[in-house]
Amino acid sequence: MAAHARTSAAVGLVIVAAVTAGCSGSGSHSGSGSTTSTPPASSERAGNGQNKPTPAPTESNPPGDIPDNQVYVVYRPTGGSFSGFTVKVPEGWARTEQGGSTVFTDKLNTVRITAVSASTAPTVDSVTKTVVPKLRSQVPKFAAPKVSEVSRHAGRVVRLTYQGDSAKDPVTGKVVRDGFERYAFYKSGHEVDLTLSGPVNADNVDPWRIISDSFAWR
Repeated sequence: MAAHARTSAAVGLVIVAAVTAGCSGSGSHSGSGSTTSTPPASSERAGNGQNKPTPAPTESNPPGDIPDNQVYVVYRPTGGSFSGFTVKVPEGWARTEQGGSTVFTDKLNTVRITAVSASTAPTVDSVTKTVVPKLRSQVPKFAAPKVSEVSRHAGRVVRLTYQGDSAKDPVTGKVVRDGFERYAFYKSGHEVDLTLSGPVNADNVDPWRIISDSFAWR
């Protein structure tokens, strides 16, 4: 009877030990699994580039583009050294008088009109020898001058194209790289210089052509 009791006790100890070992093994396995769990699916996508933020769309018009629907109005000078001409300028642009020139501006674009007396008509050679050196000393980082004779509605005219830096913006401190088109119109001792400028990356070919083609003597 005593032997049977000892046998039962021994079996019970074996069973308890087996259960304890099983629980211990199960806990160890669970802990190991928690440290090597698979990352969330969103982390995997971020890692392989499938979940990156969508970049902002590219601007359709570079800074300085004049809208295609821009309206133009006729400017007729009433004072100054000479008023015998007209030219179209963009409607709504701010107008100022600067040292004998009438200037129209909007954002980064400018139309400058200067009338002077001249004994002879400007030529490609005269503009190259006199105007280019003058501008080189006045315009910051003046570059790429090109002088040619072109045809406009008012007749043959000397055109000078070049590049230069704008004045520093008083608010932002930024400087814009500008492209310039300067047209020298001449008639009977009077020269009118029409200078159009805006950022070099702006697509203002058509607006500048509208303005330069609109010049007329009266």
